[in-house]
Amino acid sequence: MKMNTKASILLPTLVFLVFFHISFVSCRKIIRPRVGNGFTLDLIHRDSPRSPFYNPLNTQSNCLRNAFHRSFSRASFIKKSFLATTNTIQSDIHAIPGEYLMKLSIGTPPVEILAIADTGSDLTWTQCKPCENCFQQSTPLFDYKKSSTYTTVGCNADECTSIGSSSCVRGNVCEYQMSYGDQSHSIGDLAFDKFTFPSTSGKNVSIPHVAFGCGHNNGGTFNNYTSGIIGLGGGEVSIINQLDKQINGKFSYCLIPLESISNVTSHINFGRSAVVSGTDVVSTPLIKKEPSTFYYLTLEGVSVGNKTLEFKSSKTGPAAIDGDEDEGNIIIDSGTTLTFLPNDFYLNLESTLMDSIGATKKDDPSGIFGLCYESEDGTIDAPTIVAHFTDADLELSPSSTFAQVEEGLVCLTIVPADQLAIFGNLAQGNFLIGYDLVANKISFKPTDCTKY
Repeated sequence: MKMNTKASILLPTLVFLVFFHISFVSCRKIIRPRVGNGFTLDLIHRDSPRSPFYNPLNTQSNCLRNAFHRSFSRASFIKKSFLATTNTIQSDIHAIPGEYLMKLSIGTPPVEILAIADTGSDLTWTQCKPCENCFQQSTPLFDYKKSSTYTTVGCNADECTSIGSSSCVRGNVCEYQMSYGDQSHSIGDLAFDKFTFPSTSGKNVSIPHVAFGCGHNNGGTFNNYTSGIIGLGGGEVSIINQLDKQINGKFSYCLIPLESISNVTSHINFGRSAVVSGTDVVSTPLIKKEPSTFYYLTLEGVSVGNKTLEFKSSKTGPAAIDGDEDEGNIIIDSGTTLTFLPNDFYLNLESTLMDSIGATKKDDPSGIFGLCYESEDGTIDAPTIVAHFTDADLELSPSSTFAQVEEGLVCLTIVPADQLAIFGNLAQGNFLIGYDLVANKISFKPTDCTKY
């Protein structure tokens, strides 16, 4: 039978629209193209009252101390990732979990998980039934057999080949193996399922066919408060890259100062909601480097008052490790609390600060910090510190650069490191920070994040 021209045009269009409609059906909402307007989720600090890690007996100083110790461990494991890349070994070493938690749901019907949001990891995974060897979890394990939208990933799929460490099991099932720097691990099936995000607008956003790890063998330093990791890194299997069609490579967050986490919650935005704009916005290039998990910027110098210290990258940080001497010499990481700078540069910065501060210097009893001062009210009169990234100058908040680590003691939260530079989350506080993986840039806007 011969089809007329008008019908031949309309029929494929109709088939596409029906397929599009079916593909985006969730148990509660139908996600239409307007998901491109973006959505916002809570980003829960692990020490806030909304976190299962919360301990009301912990003082702010105790929380800071614990976060500082986690920072040193994380920095150590990030460095191992660079060394593994330099030695051209296919490595599955990644940074240990970070400081923030996120909620999302997997499957049909959706099952809620609370996991660690980590910009230093790519693969999102959760513990699944049956569990051969799992850490204790306070909430039920995800049962993939009860999800009507669950399918395993084949061994030849791009998602399988891009995770770095995998094997083929049970005929054609991709098995992933993730090993973290603290000897924690997760092994299981790489799978596809529908992800549902609990938007702060009250309208859930569901995305079909998202690759994730269904972990059947997990252990190490994980605890029963969380069920896995949400990977927000720059690699191919991260949530950010998998949702590229929906969010166009854009996400942003606004981190509230630690002294305010008991009252309000930070947020993370995706898609158009993540666009950072305004007359006071500055942007700097996002540099693509290996390992691709991390987000690299170029730090050109740091100013202390009127004196600018040039940041030499030829022998420090990830730039030296992968051979690039000019760009991408510092990582921006929401999961590291402290800011780390190479030893020689740090000593120059410390000396310059000491010349500019008139307070009484005091040693840190724990030996963590190199520059500390006596303070009755938790503050000192310190000069303005500005981080000079390519095309973007950031004036750092005094409360983020000098923090009260115990009663009567204020310390510089920038610390030395061997061949490593990380722009940590204390320094990122009260900036709206937007990542654009399509335009390859990161934008900063001074913002009171408690009101954002």
